[in-house]
Amino acid sequence: MKPIIGVSSSLKEETLTVSMDNIEAVAAFGGVPFVLPNQVGDAIDSIVEKIDGLLLTGGGDIDPTLFGEEPYNGLGSITPERDAFEIAIIEKMLTLDKPILGICRGAQILNIAVGGDMYQDIYSQTEKKLLQHDQKAPRWHASHFVQVTKGSLLHEITQSEGFKVNSFHHQANRMVPTGFEVSAVSSDGIVEAFESKSHKFVLGVQWHPEYLLLKNETTSAAIFRAFIEACVK
Repeated sequence: MKPIIGVSSSLKEETLTVSMDNIEAVAAFGGVPFVLPNQVGDAIDSIVEKIDGLLLTGGGDIDPTLFGEEPYNGLGSITPERDAFEIAIIEKMLTLDKPILGICRGAQILNIAVGGDMYQDIYSQTEKKLLQHDQKAPRWHASHFVQVTKGSLLHEITQSEGFKVNSFHHQANRMVPTGFEVSAVSSDGIVEAFESKSHKFVLGVQWHPEYLLLKNETTSAAIFRAFIEACVK
């Protein structure tokens, strides 16, 4: 039986949206995509019971009060309902050790849920010269390199210590808590991936592998394949 994958959704003006790239990526590697509502409460237990894995998708910014900060000028639009829902479902999934793959915003909310923190805006909160992390290129174009930690889950999946990724963000993870580790960084030191050291499959990536699949990029295919296989197991 194919695994059921909960796919998180954006919420704007009472409308749920999710990119078809996420849906098609899950389906392409044998999963059944199930779009999730942004509603907290008793429904979360029932949802977690029925899904085999969780795909945390990209989207808008995250409420900084969740990690003890007030909003800076560089902060964009936030959706408190989505933040609350995703943190609640992440906590349930981690307790049951069910696989999680976080993409861009999904990687950030995953880190916040486990006690990490983040940059509200990397360009105003870091003094070093940064790469263009909000690329001016097609979504399927890989625009900069990442360096992968040898021996990490990401390294095991991709069989590579470095590759190119696309980039569409101005926020990024900063501190990753105990029990988790950074598994990829860009050349300017921005965290590009992190993972759990105690769960079977919990991985967050800052780029968008679902977009890179449009060009049959092998590293992205390996990530989605490994995620779906972990959900089967």
